[in-house]
Amino acid sequence: MARKPENSSCELPSSPGKSPDNRNKHYKFKGDFTWKGVKVQRYKDEGADWSEIARQAIIGASGESAKFHLRYFEIASGGFSSFETHKHEHVVIAVRGRGSAKVGRRTIELNYLDVLYINPDTPHRLSNPNDDPFGVFCIVNAKRDRPKPVKKPV
Repeated sequence: MARKPENSSCELPSSPGKSPDNRNKHYKFKGDFTWKGVKVQRYKDEGADWSEIARQAIIGASGESAKFHLRYFEIASGGFSSFETHKHEHVVIAVRGRGSAKVGRRTIELNYLDVLYINPDTPHRLSNPNDDPFGVFCIVNAKRDRPKPVKKPV
């Protein structure tokens, strides 16, 4: 008697009754560090404490029910993110080029596939002192507080 194959724990079947925005999605990598169906946006709508950085909200901006958001940030040569703190944690994965992170009092060099965990309430800033673009995946809580700028370097 033929046995029905069991589903892998990695398979995510569509759930009947879910809203169209919360169905399984595939964002195709286009090869230029953009994904089909994902907008490239400004890092933030306002503020003068950052430069030459763009973001793409890959998971979390289209009604997904995940408890996390996955974003891609790309920092051009000489660019940097805000020096900020907040109550939520970060996971940063370097996926393009090289860059650095100021985390508390430390400066950490980030290379391809380095992973950085940033504790809640820790001042931090990503920067790109190199000639080539520096890109990172950033994973954060879906429910999170707004960042607070850090005025003086730690």
